[in-house]
Amino acid sequence: MLILTRKLGEGIRVGDDVLIKVVEVRGTQVRLGIVAPRSVTVHREEVFQMIRKQNELAAQTAPATLEGVAALWKSSPTAKSGN
Repeated sequence: MLILTRKLGEGIRVGDDVLIKVVEVRGTQVRLGIVAPRSVTVHREEVFQMIRKQNELAAQTAPATLEGVAALWKSSPTAKSGN
């Protein structure tokens, strides 16, 4: 792990496209501003872990369940009308 010290208003570059800047320090909290291309996904750690957990659960879905979902989708009015 790389550990850097930054003051208010200072930033860190990650590659050529990502800038992380300290925008506010209030007590024990630090507010960061992140400038990144839309193609770069940025999440708080706890949100990232929740997404990862949900993705793992979805990957464990039984094929029979997926077949049932596919059958329901095929029989829906939206699927029949092509919308």
